[in-house]
Amino acid sequence: MEVKEILKKVQDGNLSIEEAEKYFRRQPFEEMGYAKLDTHRKIRSGFAEVIFCSGKANEHLLNIFGRLYEQDGEVFGTRATQSQYELIRKQYPQTVFDPISKIIKIEKKNKVRKGKIAVCTAGTADIAVAEEAAQTAEYFGAKAERIYDVGVSGIHRLLANVDIIQEAHCVVAVAGMEGALASVIGGLVDKPVVAVPTSVGYGASLHGLSALLTMINSCANGIAVVNIDNGYGAGYLAAQINRLALS
Repeated sequence: MEVKEILKKVQDGNLSIEEAEKYFRRQPFEEMGYAKLDTHRKIRSGFAEVIFCSGKANEHLLNIFGRLYEQDGEVFGTRATQSQYELIRKQYPQTVFDPISKIIKIEKKNKVRKGKIAVCTAGTADIAVAEEAAQTAEYFGAKAERIYDVGVSGIHRLLANVDIIQEAHCVVAVAGMEGALASVIGGLVDKPVVAVPTSVGYGASLHGLSALLTMINSCANGIAVVNIDNGYGAGYLAAQINRLALS
């Protein structure tokens, strides 16, 4: 439960002071031996802790997933596998898994999403990273408009959607190969652009390094660059910008 919810329950007489005290004692983190759950993060940053699923032992992942779900009534994990999903679904059948973005989650029903983030990709092969960004932003309360396959090799496709992109509070530009999409979008909008280089491309793309260097060296203003294939980081940053725009 959130702090305001706990205090409201105490005020209404639905929760005793002793029970409320137990919630606050678990902060700022909960010790699990193999993990220290940052239960205080949502209070500090406004967004709860997220699980990076890749490489975690099954037992650890299952317990962490369960504890975060019990704590907040929802939970979000990135870079999950099909086998990890099957493991978690046995205990939490309401769990949803997207094999494209590799996101695993349980969300609260009727979640309100506000504002607008435009998530653009240069090509269809970039969609996995873009979906990680879009679904992250949506989980944290933003509306995400997806505009896929609008790379510079057919720039008319991008220009046909420029009105939608310009209306957004923030733009996420996801591109591999030479990574030029971020620079082009940066020259068309008056909002922040979060550039995401992907590892899509042939040999000289160096698994995304070429796109990363292009984006870092962009002559367009207002562009911030996250790590290669880091859709989660881009979606999180975009959600923060969107939140500020709504405040």
